[in-house]
Amino acid sequence: MMKPWIAKAIAYLQNSLSPVPQELNELDWKSNLSPKKDKLCQHLCAFANLPGGGFLVFGLEDKTGKIVGIDKAHADTIVEQLANLCSAGVEPMVNMDHAIELFDDCPLLLVYLKESAVKPVHLAHKSIEDSFIRNGGTTRKASRQDVGALMLNSKTPVFEELHASTLKNSTEVMTLLDIASIHGLLKKPTPTSVEEIIYWLQQEKMIEDVDGKGFYITNFGALAAAHNLSQFDGLARKAVRVIQYEGKTKTQGSKEYPGNKGYAIGFEGLIQFLKGILPGSEVIKHALRSDTSVYPEIALRELIANALIHQDFTIRGSGPMIEIFADRIEISSPGKLLPGKKIDRLIRATPESRNEVLAAAFRRFKICEEQGTGFEKAITAIEFFGLPPLKMEETESSFKVIMYSPKTFAEMTREERIEACYQHSIIQYYGAGGMNNSSLRKRFGMHEKQSSQVSRLIKEAITVGRIKQKDPESSQKFAVYLPYWV
Repeated sequence: MMKPWIAKAIAYLQNSLSPVPQELNELDWKSNLSPKKDKLCQHLCAFANLPGGGFLVFGLEDKTGKIVGIDKAHADTIVEQLANLCSAGVEPMVNMDHAIELFDDCPLLLVYLKESAVKPVHLAHKSIEDSFIRNGGTTRKASRQDVGALMLNSKTPVFEELHASTLKNSTEVMTLLDIASIHGLLKKPTPTSVEEIIYWLQQEKMIEDVDGKGFYITNFGALAAAHNLSQFDGLARKAVRVIQYEGKTKTQGSKEYPGNKGYAIGFEGLIQFLKGILPGSEVIKHALRSDTSVYPEIALRELIANALIHQDFTIRGSGPMIEIFADRIEISSPGKLLPGKKIDRLIRATPESRNEVLAAAFRRFKICEEQGTGFEKAITAIEFFGLPPLKMEETESSFKVIMYSPKTFAEMTREERIEACYQHSIIQYYGAGGMNNSSLRKRFGMHEKQSSQVSRLIKEAITVGRIKQKDPESSQKFAVYLPYWV
């Protein structure tokens, strides 16, 4: 089967030879390699910086373009030398492919130098000012303006699009990825032919085609749909870990439940598994007329999805972890908050993710939303279930959220009461325009006779700078309170 780029190379060659032989920006023909390695590296840089890449054709006379052909031994020598220069002579490395094709009944060596996503490509061990471009059918050094334009068209490598596997054939791809489950999440029928499935996987950026030689499964493809993440060396430690402890500390007995499925296809199973092992609440079960854990399912879904999507994949050796204690559940993921994000401003924060491909996919899979409402939904459910406020912590290399089992107002610490008051003020600000004594009493499940206790809490929250009165001139009876930052 002919490689897809060959037809384009031959078309460029025909245009360059007729009606008058002339080299193009996209194609340069030669009889042999130049002995000057720097000159060759300049050509490699120029073609890799060219939109769509370019071609070198061997087997034509340098000046006249007369077709003389090439033998296999000569072609092998040229390919070997160019491959070495693509790897060691330029930065970043240039990807190349080659083929020997008949043109006017003469064998020619066609070399395809692919456009680099990261630009500018420059000479190895030198600065980006040692970059080269094609102009007027020749290779020349890039000006500062050219370098700037190349940088603007450069694409920073995205983790999800990098390769998670070695080169695989179509059968191996479909064995490693759970195609049916992904289509189930999208509520679409699974294509019936291998060709359709492979094409769809390419469109979804789950695999990358290598000029007909095979396919690389991308990090996104594996993270979303892998039957077993341990089959991908770089992602084995990114599987979700669930650890259940017997008491309130890690010093007591524990049991780990390993999970190896891709995040998207394994998400629903993970939620159902957690619901099965988490402690239940008879009171809540009776009130809601259904079996449920002490932790609201919507909060579990939103917080776990958040941990999966927003983790920092550059931190090696660690992944998302769910730890279940007798009085709480802790959900942690590698990586600190993104610059500009603050812990006390995460509720209704503008959505922003370091893993955009994964975040967008989770939205399409109906696992989460990209509207910045995840924490708001979690807090609302936590209040409805009568739990203490959600606790958020940031360490040197991770971010953690903690949900505690139910506590009465009397059982909560002063800090928990104030934080609950602050979180409630945010929910009410976006829902009803502001918090008041009555809404806060309802949040804590307290009687109207306890309004004085709630009033004292509101004053404490104002004193420590967590909330403020909307209209300082209004009477305390009808006062409305807002988060401090409004």
